[in-house]
Amino acid sequence: MPRLLLDSWQVVIGIETHAQIKSRLKLFSKAYTAHLDHSSNTRYNVFDASFPGTLPRLNRKCIDLALRAALALNCTVQKRSSFDRKHYFYSDQPVGYQITQHYAPFALNGRITLPKFDLPVRIKQIQLEQDTAKSTFNPRTKTSNIDLNRAGTGLLEIVTEPDLRSPEEAAEYVRTLQALLRAVGVSDGNMEAGSLRCDINVSINRPGEPPGTRCEIKNLNSIKYMVAAIKHEIDRQKAILTSNDGLRQVPQETRGFDQDRWETFKLRSKEDAPDYRYMPDPNLGVLIIEKARIEETKSNLPVLPSETRARLLTQYKGLTENNVDILLNLDANRELNYDGDEAIVDGQATLGAVAYFEELCRPARNPKVVINWMTQNLLGQLSSLELAFSSHQIPASRFGELIDLVTSGQLTRPTGKLLLKHMLTNDIPVVTSVKELAQELDMLLVPSSKSTSTALFASSEDDALHQICLRAIDALPSEIAAIKAGNSNVMNKVIGWVMRESKGKADVKRVREIINSSIQEIG
Repeated sequence: MPRLLLDSWQVVIGIETHAQIKSRLKLFSKAYTAHLDHSSNTRYNVFDASFPGTLPRLNRKCIDLALRAALALNCTVQKRSSFDRKHYFYSDQPVGYQITQHYAPFALNGRITLPKFDLPVRIKQIQLEQDTAKSTFNPRTKTSNIDLNRAGTGLLEIVTEPDLRSPEEAAEYVRTLQALLRAVGVSDGNMEAGSLRCDINVSINRPGEPPGTRCEIKNLNSIKYMVAAIKHEIDRQKAILTSNDGLRQVPQETRGFDQDRWETFKLRSKEDAPDYRYMPDPNLGVLIIEKARIEETKSNLPVLPSETRARLLTQYKGLTENNVDILLNLDANRELNYDGDEAIVDGQATLGAVAYFEELCRPARNPKVVINWMTQNLLGQLSSLELAFSSHQIPASRFGELIDLVTSGQLTRPTGKLLLKHMLTNDIPVVTSVKELAQELDMLLVPSSKSTSTALFASSEDDALHQICLRAIDALPSEIAAIKAGNSNVMNKVIGWVMRESKGKADVKRVREIINSSIQEIG
């Protein structure tokens, strides 16, 4: 993909991502982390509310997860980092400052590769910081409310170098980062729930010229909105730079994004930017990460999505990049527990999409057949039922049995789809096999002789199929005449008639043979 816009403007993009750390407790207090379904002001303690005399106590679990994220992003973990106070006075920050890592961040100089573009993106730094409270405004009563549930929640701020050159690359970066953080159990990366938020820095310039003035777009919580905001910002800056014979300059600003008008808007200019007056936090000492702890974390690091992608494409012939993307995206959106382990349903760990696919392939099934049934049939049915993928809905052993019935010729593909829908929408006893279920529902394929000799209709079952085909010939005289005239495409209509009469149980290949043979006999 070219890294220049069509009208020869170069776009320079850097992203600051705030990812909520998946820890039960907050960063500096023993209060539990809140979710969206928790009532306001029910998940905080005196430290989060900034009561006088309360002191921070660093959560070790947050450090462990930050270490895991830094190593997964190929960063150099700083053996000594420290915490600073970022001062600003706003209602969502009761104490008047935010604890972050400004002078000595947790990790530096990382890298992540975007698979779709085969593009390495440099990670400038990773730092730990606490989230703020949430303020909401009621326009009816003209009052603001503060919810302290989110106050003090642990965040990872992940800052890239300005290596991205298009909205599409920025979107792919966020998706890739989401998948990585989820895979290593660091964050659920749910942008809609506020677990992942992005600040985007955008500038444009002519190729060969120095980078333009960057503008920052704050608090984007959707990839769709992020792409729209970048595109609008590019057009806005381009309009400024091309007006008045190019004498205008883009003012350095911090901007927001209007989700209703799909436009960025000014929040403040450079001159209006607050002076945060950073200072070392006197209540928190130096954070020291020992080499042994780094090595232990590195050795226990889960398999990364990039490694899984490479292995699947090498190990399973017939898989496409798109197939692998679907599997990895399903796993990226899975709900894991706080430790990054499998979700438990009815006492059993559920399989991720990749593990589910590989379980299906293990009895020497064709990987291409398996992935087609997963992506085209299973995911399609789940989507129509408004259900998310879960191995608990139909275990791999049962789904594999269904695939085997179709590939062995005992079920037609359309009937297999109907049986799959029945299995997804009904409570089937565990002791009932898929074949037994198909027999109960009278779905098994009408048996037929495979011989192509003149004794095509030796069995009574084949006679029944033959009779249906003869009825089709009588019911569709114009179509039969067209077939005799050489229009072979009309055969599909005749076969469809037979399939309806046989309730989808007839062998299509056998039906075609019978109809062709019967037409020749009739002359």
